Amino acid sequence: MSENNWERDVLEKLMLQTLKEQRVRRRWGIFFKLTTIFLVIFVIASIKNLFLTESDGTPVQAHTAMIEIKGTIEASGNASAGNIIKALNKAYEEPMATGVILKINSPGGSPVQAGMIYDEIRRLRKVHPDKPLYVVVEELCASGGYYIAAAADRIYVDKASIVGSIGVMINGFGMTGLMDKLGIERRLLTAGEYKGFLDPFSPQTPQQVQYAQSMLNQIHRQFIEAVRAGRGERLKENREIYSGLVFLGPEAIRLGLADELGTVESVARDIIKSPEIVDYTEQEKLADRVLKKFGASVGYGAAKAGLGWNPVSWQ
Repeated sequence: MSENNWERDVLEKLMLQTLKEQRVRRRWGIFFKLTTIFLVIFVIASIKNLFLTESDGTPVQAHTAMIEIKGTIEASGNASAGNIIKALNKAYEEPMATGVILKINSPGGSPVQAGMIYDEIRRLRKVHPDKPLYVVVEELCASGGYYIAAAADRIYVDKASIVGSIGVMINGFGMTGLMDKLGIERRLLTAGEYKGFLDPFSPQTPQQVQYAQSMLNQIHRQFIEAVRAGRGERLKENREIYSGLVFLGPEAIRLGLADELGTVESVARDIIKSPEIVDYTEQEKLADRVLKKFGASVGYGAAKAGLGWNPVSWQ
């Protein structure tokens, strides 16, 4: 009897162990199936973002096209010239868009990117004279942001909006004093008298400062000329306007840097007469964000490190 009990106990244990293993396998099977489904969905979404064009969602009624410029204006990201110019062309080519609003909330950024957007706005306004383009400023429209705004038909601000900062800068740090204290010697070999131009680990010479200031002055003049061409007789010329100062909305209106108080909704409703607003802003796609995070941003950082100083900025 004891031998039979022993055999029965062994069989029961084997059966229980087999059941446990089956449950574990079933759970892992469910886990791997769900994981596979999520991976398939992710891959399909990524492929769609990479290769498929957006569906034709052309509005069927008259509307105001809105494009947002938010954050730093730079070669990568939503506020790049490529994205803004693409959105502008879509808005101008859409026959049901009766007007365009640029909603700006930007501290500025690259003079090159801002200049490209400015030039494209001026071109589109000539090609489509019956489709007005207005800028509506939210919190901030400074430096490169204002450079772009100056190309518009009119500029609308809030009472607390900050507008202006018509100036240019190159910024960086000098480490020579710290290196002397730490006993560090900079070994920089160059071919070309100014190849180490503004290197933060080398002493700054008067010739380098003079050359850098000359570049800044040239870009500043380009900025001033663009503002004068865009604003025309509305500007109340004085030295403060081009000094790099910023102004609140009502003062910006008084100086001719802006025209009136207004919002996106009020301009669409009362000025353009098309209260329906459609957002034409180009959104960064998933694949682009991944590439920028793991590739482009690293390359840009390395380029800046190689230069040893920050690029010219309207910020």
